[in-house]
Amino acid sequence: MADNCPKCPPAGAPLWLATFADLMSLLMCFFVLLLSFATMDAVRFKKMAESVKDAFGVQKEVPTYDIPMGTSIIAQHFSPAPTEPTPLDEVKQTVTQMSQNLKIPEQDMAKIKAQLKEEMLKETQDEAEKIRESLKEEITAGLVSVETDGLKIIIRINEKGSFPSGSAVLKVGFEPVMKKISESVENAKGKVLIAGHTDDIPINTDWYRSNWELSASRSVTVAHFLLENKGIDPRRMVVEGYADTKPLFPNDSAENRAKNRRVEIILVQDDPTNDAENP
Repeated sequence: MADNCPKCPPAGAPLWLATFADLMSLLMCFFVLLLSFATMDAVRFKKMAESVKDAFGVQKEVPTYDIPMGTSIIAQHFSPAPTEPTPLDEVKQTVTQMSQNLKIPEQDMAKIKAQLKEEMLKETQDEAEKIRESLKEEITAGLVSVETDGLKIIIRINEKGSFPSGSAVLKVGFEPVMKKISESVENAKGKVLIAGHTDDIPINTDWYRSNWELSASRSVTVAHFLLENKGIDPRRMVVEGYADTKPLFPNDSAENRAKNRRVEIILVQDDPTNDAENP
C-alpha cells in the first residue's frame, strides 16, 4: 500500500535535475572563459597604444598654438622607392648630349661657310650660262644682257626694241624675247625682283607724272607678261621702280642715258651660309 501512496515522491532524483545540472555546468564554464579572457597583458596593451598614437596622432600632448596633425601610415611603414629615369627623360638627356656634341668650332664653321658659298656661286654661274645660251641671239642683237653679281643673276632688258620712249607698253616685236626670258625665269630658282630704271630727264605727261611712275609701270608690264606663264609662282615676284636713282653710267650723254633706261629681272638665290650654323 505504501508504494502506491500518491502523496509520497517517487524514488530517486527528479528527471529535470539532470538537465538543470548540465545547464549550470555550462554557465560555469562560460564565466571561467570570460575570466580567462579578461586577463590583461600590459606589454601588449602598451604596444597597441603606441601604434595607435603613431597612426592617428591620439594620446599626443599638443600645445594650444599647434594644430593637431596625424602621421601618415604610409610614411611610417613604407620607405620611398629609388627613382629611375623614365624613357622620355632618357631621350631628352640623349638629345641634349647630341646637341652639345654637334657644336662646330668657329674655325671649322668658317670653312664650311666658305665651301658652301663657293659651291653656290658656281651653281649661279652655271645657271647664268644656261640663260645666256638660251638668249644668245637677243644678246648679240643688244636687246638683253645677262650678268651675275654674287648670288644674283641679272637679266637686263634694254629700252632698245622693248619699250617706246616715255611708254610702258611693250613693242609687238619684243614678245618672242619675253617668252624666252619667261622660260628662263621658270626654270631658275630663287626670288624674282623686277626693277625699272630711267634716265634723269624729267617726264610729265598725261600717263606718267614722273620717272617714278614710268619705271614702276614698266616693271609691272614685265611682271604681267611673266605671270602669263603659269609655271612661275607669283609669290616669288617683287616689283620695284627706281626712276633715275640707280644709273649704270653717268647721265652725261645720250648714249649713257639710253643704257640707263632699262628693266632688270634679278634672280636672287638663297644664301646657304645663313643656315650653316644649324646643320
